[in-house]
Amino acid sequence: MQLTSASSLPLRSQPAVPATEEPSKALYFALNAAAPDASGLARAADYLETRLDAAASLPCDLPDDPAALADWAMAHTAEVGRQYQAYLEARRAGAPRRYFGSRAHALHFLQGVAPTKLVDGAWLYGLLQRWDDPRFGGLIQTYLEELGEGIPEKNHVVLYRRLLAAHGCEDWQSLDDEHFVQGAVQLALAHQAERFLPELIGYNLGYEQLPLHLLISSYELTELGIDPYYFTLHVTVDNADTGHAKKAVQALEAAWPQVGDRAEFYRRVKAGYRLNELGASTLSVIAGFDPEQEVLRVLERKRAVGRFVHSDYIRFAGRTVNQWLADPALLPEFLATLEQRGWIRRHRDPQESRFWQLIQGEQAEMFGVFSAHEQQLIHDWIAGDWAPAPEADGAALRGAPLPQRPSAFQGRRRLLDNRGRRAPTTAERLPRPQSDFDAELRQFERELAALPTRPEKMRRLLPLLSPADHHTPLGLMATRIFTRLLY
Repeated sequence: MQLTSASSLPLRSQPAVPATEEPSKALYFALNAAAPDASGLARAADYLETRLDAAASLPCDLPDDPAALADWAMAHTAEVGRQYQAYLEARRAGAPRRYFGSRAHALHFLQGVAPTKLVDGAWLYGLLQRWDDPRFGGLIQTYLEELGEGIPEKNHVVLYRRLLAAHGCEDWQSLDDEHFVQGAVQLALAHQAERFLPELIGYNLGYEQLPLHLLISSYELTELGIDPYYFTLHVTVDNADTGHAKKAVQALEAAWPQVGDRAEFYRRVKAGYRLNELGASTLSVIAGFDPEQEVLRVLERKRAVGRFVHSDYIRFAGRTVNQWLADPALLPEFLATLEQRGWIRRHRDPQESRFWQLIQGEQAEMFGVFSAHEQQLIHDWIAGDWAPAPEADGAALRGAPLPQRPSAFQGRRRLLDNRGRRAPTTAERLPRPQSDFDAELRQFERELAALPTRPEKMRRLLPLLSPADHHTPLGLMATRIFTRLLY
């Protein structure tokens, strides 16, 4: 599908969801725990059943003959590559960015997909209990690679957490329910692998195929000064030649039943594949960006406190600021009034707007009220159609980043620095001398060393590789040890 602009991005048509179905958001937080209780596990199974029913009517492009899957995956990659080259040619010819109209738009996207990215790879967690079954070796390797094999700089969730923190996008918990569907599906599969194994394999087959939006997002994030490393990492590890896309096909072949109803097994694989189409997608999150509505949402969040703290000596249209903020229904009119009074000068340099001067700058009276993400959103909404004068090299960006503290998340430099570097040992990673900061890690090392057999050690490690824990210091260490014991 050829897309021309963010405004023309298609929204995925979603099947009707029964009104009695449990909200995805509630289940997401219930399952994203180290050890969900029996009630949570039962809810996970029910959730998958209802979601599989909801997805049953969606199209599926998997070949009818499973033997054709390898060719199907290569053909998919080739088509994505062809479309991406067409995109690049259009950009070289002067076409605008396809996805992100501004830096604020890109940050909206990063936050909107956070519930999914923060459980990246979770659907494979339930297979770790079968670490000694060669049929699942490829899928387990994929999961460990999603975890960076315990190296923080390669752990996908660690990377995304850092990306969100670098741009003030950490307030994702208040997103609408649709944003949590994919994450809830992944967590439900993680904790119900025994009951939904073919569906899990099918979901993995779909998720690990290289999507066009990944390539375009990486390109446009780079243009906007946002480190794309999390996304470019997936471009490389998901490749159809040696990466996760190929392993996904091989995993199906390895798990293919030797006896029983093979047609039913493949039907269930296809059903799991369709689960990828549920909930908010990359494209729907991008297409759903409305700058003014997002600014109003920001003001709505701030007004709970702001309606009590402003002085009464400034009035707009007869109301004090506190009175404007007292009623959320007044916020659109408040913005319009600020614009009419010249406090906000749309489609001009935001520095000319008094409202912006209150927000950003060394002497800003509202310093600290808005996060970096919120500031960027307000800045780009005020700027609108305005763009800074081109620099000497003509490379000025619309929606350029605002002044912020330097980010430690420097993907390109990190990639160069890490080439040829061996993974540090556990001892090298722990601070010296011993301190309270590493006491938990050392205690766990002692507990693990006391276990006499490899299976006992593996069982002890498993909970720490869960979606809720693998990105923590203890989880990262457990992942490194698990990987070493496995291979």
